Amino acid sequence: MTGGLGYIGSHACVALAQKAIPFVIVDNLANSSLGVIDRLAELVGYRPPFVEGDIRDGDLLVETMERHAIGAVMHFAGSKAVGESVAMPLDYYVNNVAGSLTLFAAMVRTGVKTLIFSSSATIYAQTNAMPLAEHAALGASNPYGRTKLFVEQILFDLSVSDPAWSIACLRYFNPVGAHPSGLIGESPRGTPNNLVPYIAQVAVGRREYLSVFGGDYETEDGTGVRDYVHVLDVAEGHVMALDYLRRHAGCVAVNLGTGRGMSVLDMLHEYERASGRSIAYEVTGRRPGDVARCWAQVSLARDLFGWQATREVEQMCQDSWRWQLANPDGYA
Repeated sequence: MTGGLGYIGSHACVALAQKAIPFVIVDNLANSSLGVIDRLAELVGYRPPFVEGDIRDGDLLVETMERHAIGAVMHFAGSKAVGESVAMPLDYYVNNVAGSLTLFAAMVRTGVKTLIFSSSATIYAQTNAMPLAEHAALGASNPYGRTKLFVEQILFDLSVSDPAWSIACLRYFNPVGAHPSGLIGESPRGTPNNLVPYIAQVAVGRREYLSVFGGDYETEDGTGVRDYVHVLDVAEGHVMALDYLRRHAGCVAVNLGTGRGMSVLDMLHEYERASGRSIAYEVTGRRPGDVARCWAQVSLARDLFGWQATREVEQMCQDSWRWQLANPDGYA
């Protein structure tokens, strides 16, 4: 598992352990914390094997896969902030695209041909009607989304070249929340780029107010509408996708979302209810690359994997707040 100490990767570790599926974590700690291992050990009952390393180090990946007899890869490692990708596109292409190519080459060298790729709903074209089905037009509007789109295209080409590959590209919408224990959650470094961790930091007193990027979209309250899905639902989706890939070859792209959209202000008010605190906000200009509306068509995940999101936004906010209150400075 690459990026296994990050936000979604750490929750996937718990989901795998609950099914008694062994795993090895590879992470370069660029956007994660070594302390997550101790938290995982408390949750799963043992200390998971960990290799500190970068996905651009092909020899390290080959050595790790051979030493641990790896049979499948979950690929979470990658930079993920839309705004940052606009400002630093080269860094995103090097890490997300070149790093992924190095990983796939290492898999070829070791004969590992089962892969779950952490993709994103940002690869869909802005012209699509909602909800977004997997067959909708693709056309990312920012460098981050393009890195995900390029990697997906590479993986589809790879599966055509060799029918022995079994690949699932899981297109996340907006994972939020935390493990209900409060032991693991989202702990962004620096200023959060995603809505809910920013709201959480305002609620806990780390930040003065929330900047709402854009109040003039063609939506009910003028703010952007997104599909928010609990991170535990996303993690469980990976385990169910892995089971599917063990029985099916080829490459599939599948949405992971709830199929419902909520505006920024809707989510803010839900968080106020969960935390019991008033959250100050200020509406500012739109961010480059953002879209007005985005939510998922979710029937394919149900049809292929037997998966659907089960946790409501109320639980997403409650679990996020429990994590933030217990860890006001995140893992730091």
